[in-house]
Amino acid sequence: MIHSVVFDVGETLLDDTREFAAWADWLGVPRHTFSAVLGAVTAAGHDNALTFQYFRPGFDLNRERARREAAGHGERITEADLYPDVRPALSALRSSGLWIGIAGNQTTRAAHLLRQLALPCDAIATSGEWGIAKPAREFFDRVAEFAPGPRHQILYVGDHRDNDLIPARAAGLRCALVRRGPWGHLWADQVRRDHLADWVVDSLTDLADLLTSQRQPPS
Repeated sequence: MIHSVVFDVGETLLDDTREFAAWADWLGVPRHTFSAVLGAVTAAGHDNALTFQYFRPGFDLNRERARREAAGHGERITEADLYPDVRPALSALRSSGLWIGIAGNQTTRAAHLLRQLALPCDAIATSGEWGIAKPAREFFDRVAEFAPGPRHQILYVGDHRDNDLIPARAAGLRCALVRRGPWGHLWADQVRRDHLADWVVDSLTDLADLLTSQRQPPS
C-alpha cells in the first residue's frame, strides 16, 4: 500500500517547452537545433547539461542562470507551464488520504516559484535547497526522510529512467514513469520490458485512478 507520493518536476509536473526555448534563445541557436541536440545527448545516455557544451564549450550553467536573471530573462514558472492533469491528479490523490510531495532537480528559486502556485500538495523541496541532486543516492535518502512512511510505501514519480526510476528503486522506494516529455517517450517501452518501474502511465490522472482505486475498500 502506498502512503506517500513524491513527484519530480520537469516534464512530470511542468512542460519544459518554454524553458528549453528560452535557453536556445539565450544561446543564440535555433530552437529546433537546441531540441535536436538535447535529444541526441539524451539518447546517448549523457547528462542533459552536456547539451550546452556543444554550443558553447566551457558553458557554466550556474553563471549563465545568474546572467539571465540579471538581464531580466530569469527562471519563471507559471500556471501555464503546468501540464493540464497536474492539479486534478494531485487533488484526487491528496483527497484519497495520500501524502503528496514535490522534489526535483531544480534551483532554490524554482522552489519559491512552485510554492507560489499553491499546488495541492503537502511539501515542496528542490535539489538547490537540499544541496544534492539526482541521481545521487543521497537525494533519494532525503526523499525518504521528507515523505512519511517506510520506503516501500513511498512512490517516486518521474519521466527519466536514469535520474528517477533506477536510483529511486535502488534506494528502496517504489517508482512510476509518466510517459511524456522526451525522456518519458524515449524509455517507456524499455522500462515496461525490463520492469524498471512499478507503473508506467500516460498521465498523472491515470496514476491517480490506479492509486485511489487501490485505497478503496472492497464492495
